[in-house]
Amino acid sequence: MSQDHLIKFVSVGDENGVGKGHTYYSTKNKKSVERKLEFKKYNPIVRKHTIYKEKKA
Repeated sequence: MSQDHLIKFVSVGDENGVGKGHTYYSTKNKKSVERKLEFKKYNPIVRKHTIYKEKKA
């Protein structure tokens, strides 16, 4: 993975705040996407899908 296009997704945790801080790394097409991304992805700490928000890598 090219390091210059690498972005970091950080979990906001579940409704009780459990699993907050778990990270995923991915890439983003910076030409077509100018906003901050937000995804629902699987959090292995909580064993549920939680919201992940883009942060500085």
